[in-house]
Amino acid sequence: MKPIILTGDRPTGKLHIGHYVGSLKNRVLLQNEDKYQLFVFLADQQALTDHAKEPEKIIQSVGEVALDYLAVGLDPAQSTIFIQSQIPELAELSMYFMNLVSLARLERNPTVKTEIAQKGFGESIPAGFLVYPVSQAADITAFKANLVPVGNDQKPMIEQTREIVRSFNHAYQTDVLVEPEGLYPENESAGRLPGLDGNAKMSKSLNNGIFISDDADTVQKKVMSMYTDPDHVRVEDPGKIEGNMVFHYLDVFGTPEDAATIAEMKAQYQAGGLGDVKTKRYLLEVLDREFAPIRARRLEYAQDMGQVYEMLKKGSEKAQAVAVQTLDEVKSAMGINYFK
Repeated sequence: MKPIILTGDRPTGKLHIGHYVGSLKNRVLLQNEDKYQLFVFLADQQALTDHAKEPEKIIQSVGEVALDYLAVGLDPAQSTIFIQSQIPELAELSMYFMNLVSLARLERNPTVKTEIAQKGFGESIPAGFLVYPVSQAADITAFKANLVPVGNDQKPMIEQTREIVRSFNHAYQTDVLVEPEGLYPENESAGRLPGLDGNAKMSKSLNNGIFISDDADTVQKKVMSMYTDPDHVRVEDPGKIEGNMVFHYLDVFGTPEDAATIAEMKAQYQAGGLGDVKTKRYLLEVLDREFAPIRARRLEYAQDMGQVYEMLKKGSEKAQAVAVQTLDEVKSAMGINYFK
């Protein structure tokens, strides 16, 4: 049996190249290594915990994110791609897990506390949002995932899942549930792409990102507006590369073949004599090499959204078959499979 990996995204809009650097590219590599069984899901139920009154945004985003998945190279023949809400067994599993977690424990979860503060809920925290770590545990355990690729900020979420697994297996004297391990980046900053404006995070809400779906003209306009060195007024002025988004992006997206050119440009920029326009044009070449084929594939898939949703339906059916089996084992361990 291959180790099982579960990973996914909240469909709250199109994915940007920060998602590509942070997770999508690695998922494709893991898929193509053929060492793992990969489940990739669109966490629409989780997205609804703080977008319950605007479901149309989530519905629209499911198709957009699916297109992004296919465009970057996720292959439904190799990976099971599914929609969370189409697997009702996950909700039932969540209900059983909720009885094993105290309200105080959920409120102490550092990741949840941070996100509650960021979203400004105040005293009006949706109950679904507060308990989403339990739902996340159901997602992970339903597929008996051994590995869950996440950022270091998600360690508390993985630990909460591990606690639930231990609590369940102990309470019902079973080994039905698998205790997952987080698969964390060796260098957290390497997988986190800053925004075009120099903000520490590329974000849909901050409107400071390049989307995978952006056409070449849009990418050009965004790159030309990137934050560089505000003190580098004239071409002959010495410039800083630290905090300069153009050079940061060149370091991220440049290939080994680009290394000598980038090093030369950095030296010239710091000494004076290299303008921002030239560095941005070079970055455009580098980005186009990486993303032009992805954009082309996305446009091709977008011509037949029926085919995209059929892929999601088949993936959801395949995922549900696995979740049904796990839920059956869970209910048997609890002794509530009354008619079997």
